[in-house]
This record gives sequence, C-alpha cells and structure tokens, in this order.
Amino acid sequence: MPEEGVPLSPPDYLLTTPEIVYLSSLFVSQGVTKIRLTGGEPTVRKDILPLMQRIGDLRRRGLRELCLTTNGISLYRKLDAMAEAGLTGINLSLDTLDPFQYQIMTRRKGFDAVMKSIDRILEMNKLGAGIKLKVNCVVMRGLNDREIISFVELGREKPIEVRFIEYMPFDGNKWSQGKMLSYREMLAVIREKYPTLEKITDRKNDTSKTYQVPGFEGRVGFITSMTHNFCGTCNRLRITSDGNLKVCLFGNSEVSLRDIIRKANSGQPIDDTAMQDLRLLESVETASRMNDEGLPVGEHEQEILDVIGLAVKRKKAKHAGMGELENMKNRPMILIDRQPMNINTAPFGPEHYPPSQTSIPRRFPKSAWLRISTHILHAASTGASPGPQIRYYHNGHGERKSSSPETELKMSDEKEDNASPSDISLPTTSDHELPHLTPSKKVHMTQITAKPVTERLATATCLVYFSNPKPWQVLRQGQGIHSHKGDVFSVARIAGIMAAKKTPDIVPLCHPGIGITGVEVDVNLLDPAKDEYFHGAMRVVATVSCLGRTGVEMEAMTATVSAALTVYDMLKAVDKGMVIGDVRLLEKKGGKSGHWIREREVSRGDGR
Repeated sequence: MPEEGVPLSPPDYLLTTPEIVYLSSLFVSQGVTKIRLTGGEPTVRKDILPLMQRIGDLRRRGLRELCLTTNGISLYRKLDAMAEAGLTGINLSLDTLDPFQYQIMTRRKGFDAVMKSIDRILEMNKLGAGIKLKVNCVVMRGLNDREIISFVELGREKPIEVRFIEYMPFDGNKWSQGKMLSYREMLAVIREKYPTLEKITDRKNDTSKTYQVPGFEGRVGFITSMTHNFCGTCNRLRITSDGNLKVCLFGNSEVSLRDIIRKANSGQPIDDTAMQDLRLLESVETASRMNDEGLPVGEHEQEILDVIGLAVKRKKAKHAGMGELENMKNRPMILIDRQPMNINTAPFGPEHYPPSQTSIPRRFPKSAWLRISTHILHAASTGASPGPQIRYYHNGHGERKSSSPETELKMSDEKEDNASPSDISLPTTSDHELPHLTPSKKVHMTQITAKPVTERLATATCLVYFSNPKPWQVLRQGQGIHSHKGDVFSVARIAGIMAAKKTPDIVPLCHPGIGITGVEVDVNLLDPAKDEYFHGAMRVVATVSCLGRTGVEMEAMTATVSAALTVYDMLKAVDKGMVIGDVRLLEKKGGKSGHWIREREVSRGDGR
C-alpha cells in the first residue's frame, strides 16, 4: 500500500461476488484448472469464505487448485473454513523476520499474527490438509537484503518454500534501480553460507527458479521478473477487482470483462437474484458442454471468450525492460488485483479455440493489440455502465490516436499530477559504496528510517607518545594523579565519555539521538620500549554501545581522541612534543555488516 493510500472505487465499479463466480465458472469451462484469489488483501472481504466455497464447488467441473495470496494478518481464524472450502495453496507475503522492521515497513503491527498463521498452516498439513505454503519476500538493497539467510533457514526443519522476488517498479512503490537486488546476487549470498545449494528441476510454467539446501525440508525460489523474465512460459491471466483483464502483470493495457457481463443486466451490477433470473451459471454449463462437443456456444459467452482469446493472442513475447518499466504508467501493485482472481491458465493458446476465436482480422495492426473491432467490444447498451470499457494506462507523453475508423480507444480516467509528493521531496537514496553521498556524489545524512533497531557496539583505541622521559616519570611516580589540573587518568576518562555523547555536534554527518546505552573509557600508562614507545606512552581504549538503527564507531573513536587530547592538555607543561597517533577501530558488532574484528579483517603490513 502506498504511504499516501489509494483512491477507493465506488462499489458499482467492482465485480460483485456472483460476477466473480460467473467468470470463474466460464474460465473453468474452458479448461482452467487453477484459480488464485489475490490482492490487495483478499481476506478483508466480508464474503471471502462464501466466495471461496462457491469457487471451490467448481472442483466437480475440473478445477484442481484454489489458492490464496495474503499478508497473513487476519488469515489464522479463517484457515479451517478455507481448507473446508477447498483451499490448496497459500502464498504469504512477508518481507522481514524482524518485528520492529515489520512495523516500519507495513506501518502497522501484525508480525506475531503472520507467524501464527504460518504455524497453523504447518500444523494443519501434519493432519493432512495438503496446503502448499510459499513465503514471498521482495528483496530490497539496504532494507532487508541482510535477512536473506534468515529466510532460507526458515526451511531448515519446516516444509516452507521461500521465494525471493526481485524488486519491481509499480506506481507508488518509490522504485529505484539501486534498491533492486538481482537474483544472482541473492544466490551468491546464499551460496557463501551454503555452498552445496543445488538446483531443482522446475515445471514448465513455473514463475520461480527453485533451489534446495541438502538436508533442509524447505526450498528456496527466485522470481526473476527484472533480470531473467519468464514471459515465454507464463500462463497467467489477471482479472482486476473492477473487472479488467490483464494478460501481463507489467502491461498497462487492460480490457473490461465487467462491462460485457453486465450487458445482460442493462449495464447494472449483477447480484445473486439477477444471476438466477438471467440463468448465467446454467448458460456456462451449456457453453462447456457445447465446447466439448465442438459446437458453437451461446452469444453472451462467445463474446467474452472472443475478447479473452484476442487479448491472449496479442500478448507480447516479453514485457518491457527495466528502463522502460520505471517510466511506464501502471497501476500500483495493490490496485492490480485489489480483491480479484489471478487465473493461471494453460489452455488459452491457439489450439484451444476454433479458428473464429483465434484468428486476428487484418484490420488489427500488430502495434496495438487493444485496437479491437467495435462489433466485438461495443459499449454497454445503456449509459449506466460505469467508466470506459477499454482502458489503457499510459505515461502521458503525447496523444494516442486510432489508425482505424472503426476502432475506439478510450484512455484511463487517471491523470498524472505534475507535482506529486515524491517530486516535491528531495531524494534520500545513498551511493552504494559511500552512503553519506547521494548517487550524484552530493553530501547528505544517510537515511536510516528503514534500518532495524538492534544492539550495536564499537571499540576504538589510540596512543599518546611521549617525546621525553618526564611525563612517564611523573605518572609512574603518582605525581600525575595530583597535578594542578587534577587526576590525569580520571579526567581523561570523563572527557572521553562526554565526547562520545557529543559526537553528532563534532562530526557533521553523524545521526543525533541514537540512544547510547553505555560508554567505557580506559586510560593506561605504557612503559618505555626500545622499538615502540622509547619514552613511554598512554593507551586509550573506548567502548560505546547503543540500541539503535546506526552504528557507534564514530562515537568510540571520538571518545578515544578526546581522552587523548585531555592527556596532552594535562601533561603539556612537561612535554609539548607528545604525538597522538594510531587512532583505529578495533571491533564493531551489530548492523548489516555483522561482527567485525580488526585483527581478523585487516592485514598488519605496517607492523602494528
């Protein structure tokens, strides 16, 4: 759901439950074996259970799979009834396993409810429910890519298939190519941890590339829409909640089936009473029987099948490329299947239609499949039909004109604003390698809103080298503890602690208010050594911890340097030649990069 929400459609614009059942019946009569209810969020429909029961009844006419795509929040209490209705598969959308991150990404609580739904599905399957469970995760660089391994490990002891989806451009999802993590990058991350990951043979029309870690019960899949499209084997059709047919998720061309259905009811929505009066389900059964016998079907059903056949016939070989998609007008994802059906269909190829249904008249130019003859796609017989019958979501560049006098192409009612909120606000994207820079190399404060709140820790150190024996002698003899400026060791520690808390005021791009939970500063005297500390030295070590969204490396290093400067200030009366050096990070924990230790990560070519 876009942050600004979406405009709600008037009820009469949406397909009624009987209309959805009618279309489902018609598709099944033509050989469709799988129907998926998706969204939006289908479980918020008040009629979701009776709708599934009515679609589930189509199993006696050839339907094999009834599936659901859901966010899982309100799924738990409906699962048993859905299974009784014939539910066979669930795709559960979940982009993080961190409850705090979940609340940030979804702008609501609900993580526990989702996990409760997953556990219930697994429990039901142990009792023989046979519900295929897949968890869909859209991976975004810098947001949830650090959780890839955690998702994979969901399937260690549980029969869950996790499918990683390449981030795709849709209106309202703040698309940025820099956030898109390719499936090969994801695969490399997994193989670094599990090098024995093996490929599993996919079925002909699968949308995902499937893998498995040996010994794991679950599987891992990749939906590679952006880098390796699967258009050539895709057999899915989508019907939106307002009754439009989309032959491609990324296509911005749609044709209304709703308006054709309602012609039988004078353009008005069809309820259960109208469904019975018009005997629509009976006409579908008749059409199915006539189709099996190779005879012409009824006029009403034939008109719908003609439109579907033409749309499928004119489906492009592959969708637009990444550069085109991000600039192409298309529905926000939540509006593509707001409360509708996603119909996976193999039979709508040329071999499943009589010549009159599959052949395209020469008056249809190849450049625009929606230029369909008006005798096939004419408007409803009354003015009551809401909205245009054919819709074309476009990018607003130029005016689309018809090349045929008998073709009428109506543009979408949606207008593009010249100044959307995203145009007014400055971009927050960071450079991949240097996050304090934008992609155009301008300085900015890194956006950390989407990062999870975790425990973080950093330890840094530095040395104060003496240039003559006096400072070491003073401190060794205890005189430094009672100098006229106070206790050198204690004051230096206090200075380090104060500096850690003031780091954002000193280092310009550090985030303020990160929630420091502790600061430890240690100041020790080092004895003279011939090779390193000829006249002795002071070692400062600082450890800073926090519970926040960004690390505390700069706080730890600022604490050490401030403590060292304090040592210099308190001893400069006896040694103005002191040198502060070797400021470095020793250890860092938490965050995306995990646990970092200097001795393990940095070669000691300088001898230190």
